[in-house]
Amino acid sequence: MLFGSSGIRQRFGQELLNIALKTGSALAARSSDILVGMDTRTTSPLLSHLVISGILGSGSVAYSCGVAPTPSVAYAGRMMKAACMITASHNPEEYNGLKLFNPDGSSFTKRQQEDIEELLKSDHWTDWKNQGSLISFDAVSPHKKAILEQVDISREISVVLDCGNGAGCALTPDLLPSLGIRPVCLNCNPSGHFSRPSEPLEKNLPYIGDMVRETGSRCAVVHDGDADRMMAWDSRGRYIPGDHLLMLFAKYLGARRVVTTSDASMIIEDVAEVRRTPVGDAFVSEELLSWGDFGGEPSGAWIFPSISYCPDGPYAAALFCEIASEWDVAEEIDAMPSYPIIRESFASETARQTMIALGADSPTVGIRIADEDGWCLIRASGTEPKIRITAEGRTNKAAKAMLKRGRTLLKQGKTA
Repeated sequence: MLFGSSGIRQRFGQELLNIALKTGSALAARSSDILVGMDTRTTSPLLSHLVISGILGSGSVAYSCGVAPTPSVAYAGRMMKAACMITASHNPEEYNGLKLFNPDGSSFTKRQQEDIEELLKSDHWTDWKNQGSLISFDAVSPHKKAILEQVDISREISVVLDCGNGAGCALTPDLLPSLGIRPVCLNCNPSGHFSRPSEPLEKNLPYIGDMVRETGSRCAVVHDGDADRMMAWDSRGRYIPGDHLLMLFAKYLGARRVVTTSDASMIIEDVAEVRRTPVGDAFVSEELLSWGDFGGEPSGAWIFPSISYCPDGPYAAALFCEIASEWDVAEEIDAMPSYPIIRESFASETARQTMIALGADSPTVGIRIADEDGWCLIRASGTEPKIRITAEGRTNKAAKAMLKRGRTLLKQGKTA
């Protein structure tokens, strides 16, 4: 399939250009009006024009909102029949892609993805008398209004904000002051080039902790390229691991039923009933449609059904600031249990084939092995040419043992 765990992503090139045009046409074959947004990559305007051309050439209405966060496009898409976001999310700049959404903000299901891929095999163009129309649309304002209605900051705080020069620049730097927050903005200009790696990992943002301490800020929040992700630092300038953020949100929201992924820590089970899905926010979103109060994955994708079934970085940033204005987040994190988790990734152009050879039913779902002391997950990345191994144990020794089992399995190329 063209679709990975979160839409279609490829290195920019002719194949992706062709896919964009035909995807616009395929969407128009199923929807009369479609919202199209994009991130700040230099290749996004071209891909956006191609998707829109496909929509118009197939007789439907395209609503173009320009640069906007993915969750803004997904939220505003409730006014249309479908939405399309041009982005490669946290991938490096040479990548781009497409994410497709239903009116409730949920990603296209596997069945819908298969339907689109089938439609890509044929043409759906209309004649010159029945071309569609193009309408400009503001997707950011409705999303901002919805967040302001749900978040309440108890006291004014200062917050370090790093948008990574991505689509979050179109909303979060304006959103936080509207809530009574003083943002210390870094990389909040949508330049089209990322001044730091887009994925919001601790190793990619080594300066954030110092900025929090130097400015006396209450916390820090950061986004990836399309702002569907949000990660955070506490008042002491310490990076908060995604598993602890998941637990913090669940506790603050009083969420009793949490949907998360197969690579998330066991600690979430201490505070909620949990259902696990394959890695990928689309799987979490689909499960939340029928069960759960809140969901997310430790990579920084947080889904709040009260606003949308799309991972929402700006909403998560605002809600985290609300928590930070009421609680001492550092103390909350210190009080949480913590099991050692080890994550590794290996570049592999044949990642999918390798996982199939290992016996995985789906390369991106992968193979999970577990015992009473821990677990290990081996899977092909759904967004990059990589194989990822995640291991957790109740002790460091157990985590390392599970990682070793994963490495051995990968090396031997067999499940026994």
